[in-house]
Amino acid sequence: MTEMVIIRWYAPQPALLLPHHPTTRFSSSKPPSLVSAKSSSPSSSSSTTRRALSLSLAFSSFTFSTTTSSSSSSSEAATSDFFELQGSGGVRALDLRTGSGEVPVDGDLVAVHYYGRLAAKQGWRFDSTYDHKDETGEPIPFVFTLGSGTVISGIGAAVRSMKVGGIRRVIIPPSQGYQNTSQEPIPPNACSLFFDRQRLFTTIFNPTRLANGEGSTLGTLIFDIELVSLKHP
Repeated sequence: MTEMVIIRWYAPQPALLLPHHPTTRFSSSKPPSLVSAKSSSPSSSSSTTRRALSLSLAFSSFTFSTTTSSSSSSSEAATSDFFELQGSGGVRALDLRTGSGEVPVDGDLVAVHYYGRLAAKQGWRFDSTYDHKDETGEPIPFVFTLGSGTVISGIGAAVRSMKVGGIRRVIIPPSQGYQNTSQEPIPPNACSLFFDRQRLFTTIFNPTRLANGEGSTLGTLIFDIELVSLKHP
């Protein structure tokens, strides 16, 4: 009896090719996708995580350099979509998402989430509201009274023309940034963040580097700001 052997051959599955995504910038026509600031579903914590991740990724796509002349052309290209906020003293803004809520006015109590970075130190992130958690682990927004003078001028100028629900990236020049160590927002004076607070101020107010004419680089700030809510007095 002849024995027949059947050999099955399985064609290998082609490898999944992922497209290469070079560093890009967002424009107002293609904003990053973020979930609503408030959620009534049981998965609100996961929604908050997704929103924080989206905001972080939105920032990581932005390249800002002022250190070498060879990078000046790429910096100009990366910031070409920014516009200067009227009466802001040179604050430049890029709307990543336009909100649909109210526009705040001086005297309103506003709540924002933000990522704050220095233009110096390779864009070092010195603070984020998503690092400030309550007892349940939820991030705590930064709350301040618009026009009170307690925050740096650049933040007030950025929020003043936003709508609730909007997200805006701003480049704040030194003249509209930190002028002293008591202005907000700053990392909380907690053990885990005290080093970040000290590093921030020793960088911005470094007397030796300021004397060398590096003030425009040291004090330039980049903030991604989400206007979460506002309350009229």
